[in-house]
Amino acid sequence: MSSSSRHGSLRPSAAGAKPSAPAVDAERVAGVIEPVVSAMGMDLEGARVTSAGRRRLLRITVDADGGVSLDDIAEVSRNLSAALDDSVVMGDLPYTLEVSSPGVDRPLTERRHWRRAIGRLVVASLTAGPANGDKARATIEGRITGASADGITLDVGGESRLFGYGDLGPGKIKIEFAPIDAGRGDEDPDDEGADEEGSDGH
Repeated sequence: MSSSSRHGSLRPSAAGAKPSAPAVDAERVAGVIEPVVSAMGMDLEGARVTSAGRRRLLRITVDADGGVSLDDIAEVSRNLSAALDDSVVMGDLPYTLEVSSPGVDRPLTERRHWRRAIGRLVVASLTAGPANGDKARATIEGRITGASADGITLDVGGESRLFGYGDLGPGKIKIEFAPIDAGRGDEDPDDEGADEEGSDGH
């Protein structure tokens, strides 16, 4: 989910010269946007500024326990726009603000990432490396059933196993697809016979 908005105005350049585009200080930008995001009960997961011609693109990624909705994204975008317009961190050139939530391809690197992925099937590398030369143990796959101060609990083949946060490398959520015939149980068993009824219903 994402939302975009455009801001700023392009100032005329002297003698037809191309407007300069000094680098934007990422730390200063984060210093403006992080308090706004935190005040809304969310976490700033990423901020990146790129240039496209005479315009900049500011990509912001936010997340929260329970996820973020489109309405949340829109509200964050409005609040960030106001805060950025009141500051000078983006410089003189116009820019586009894009706010989004993390996708499933976002690696699980923080405790909050693992906590918010409870119930998901994940794969992660074992930082200790394979045991006894068994390369199959270089990675672990399981479903997250818990994430606490002690570590991450995974259901691995029906066995509950606890891993410390330092035991696992960045986790990756695996995409799961429902069986093709998963929805057939919802069909009305009488539908097939209904086509054979006469015009009077008998």
